[in-house]
Amino acid sequence: MSNPITHPLSELEPHDVFSFFYDMSQIPRPSGKERAISDYLVSFAKEHDLEWHRDAANNVIIIKEASAGREAEEPLILQGHMDMVCEKEISCPKDMDTEGLNLTLDGDWVSAEGTTLGGDDGIAVAISLALLADETLSHPRLEVICTTEEETGMGGAHNLDATPLKGRLLLNIDSETEGILTAGCAGGATLQVHLPVTRCNSDPTSKPLTAVRLSLGGLTGGHSGSYIQYGRANADLLLVRLLREFAASHTLLLCSLAGGTKHNAIPRDAEAVVLTDQPDSLLAKAADMETVLRREYDVTDPDLKLEAVILPADPAVSDTACAVPVSASETATWIALLSALPNGVQRMDQHLDGLVETSLNLGILKAEEGELFAEYLLRSSTASCLQELIDRMSCIASAAGASVNVPDRYPAWQYVPDSAFREKIVRIFREQYGKDPVVETIHAGLECGLLSEKIPGLDAVSIGPDIPDIHTPQEKMSVSSVQRTYAYIRKIVETK
Repeated sequence: MSNPITHPLSELEPHDVFSFFYDMSQIPRPSGKERAISDYLVSFAKEHDLEWHRDAANNVIIIKEASAGREAEEPLILQGHMDMVCEKEISCPKDMDTEGLNLTLDGDWVSAEGTTLGGDDGIAVAISLALLADETLSHPRLEVICTTEEETGMGGAHNLDATPLKGRLLLNIDSETEGILTAGCAGGATLQVHLPVTRCNSDPTSKPLTAVRLSLGGLTGGHSGSYIQYGRANADLLLVRLLREFAASHTLLLCSLAGGTKHNAIPRDAEAVVLTDQPDSLLAKAADMETVLRREYDVTDPDLKLEAVILPADPAVSDTACAVPVSASETATWIALLSALPNGVQRMDQHLDGLVETSLNLGILKAEEGELFAEYLLRSSTASCLQELIDRMSCIASAAGASVNVPDRYPAWQYVPDSAFREKIVRIFREQYGKDPVVETIHAGLECGLLSEKIPGLDAVSIGPDIPDIHTPQEKMSVSSVQRTYAYIRKIVETK
């Protein structure tokens, strides 16, 4: 199953782990389009004569019965998700729906040229396959769960058929910092805002209108659960800020709007095409705003760039996304609504210093033919606070004539004070690393909460190697950390 052809990872050890990871990187696997990678996992199970199950959501469970002498032990579940966040640099021509990744190796770091790497969470699957393929490994019954659509609302875990599973011990491999054992996480909800609009060519003034493209980019971005507390710039909100300040004293009609591509990633780029009767003033305003924003975000987003370009008047050569604009009043309503809706950290945890309790991220903006659309990811470790935030946003949206829907939500994974499984994993960590791990709960979302609902009595811990800057094209994965993490997981499996 592993690729014998030379590739950037071919000389790395453990060979199977990096070969499986490379194989997976050549299979497009954006959330919601996992059939090909699901087929790959089924083929692996068949090739190794292992029991396998695939459900209607394309989740795959692969089971390997216990090795000789370990049949009476509690089964161990290994779990990760097969999908990945597909983000890329604006200059990158790759179609991540149809093309594999171009992996590179620079010293200790694996990355992908111009795109996200998919270490989140391809490395979990690669490690699990390597363990299943190892005939020298002493192990209890291993049950490997590979889920789909984790990055877009945990749809795979929501729809997982857990019937084949016997285990109640879960090792989730979806964390991104070596040495941290995660034992709890926030719950979350996707919230979508829809504002119906009418597109028309009527001009509220007698002055001719000119199309201007506004582009804001070069931002740092990042995972909205891991980095929301650092105050990184949100391209969607900064572009709305420019529109609001300019529209306060000038005519402005919105033609097109596109910002962000994933609700769980802080948007790095946003773009709008607008009509105005004072295009030169808008260009000057954008230049002034860039200076202001670069000063405000000089630490978190030093490469921030804001550009304004007057577009040709001739429709034959103009590439405006929507020739027919949204009315001036509806443009104003949309700008006011996005300005009024909250974003970022809303509340810090009352018991754990430095931990965010409740937050939200405006991840996606779109201008459709008949509506303006925004999508947020809300997170909270307290169910009542998550619901209060949903209710508050619904009230604000309703007052502006917009509607709200919540297509999915997932529960928090509650910390369990007494866990024999966690104590075992801590003990093995201490033996391997010569120090104690950090045991913590996190603000980002993991599938352990949903799996705990599906598997009563589940005792879960999440670990993983160092993978900085997930959900951005700067994502990279430490080779040495993968090697240590694999040895650690192998020891967990082998220890009775």
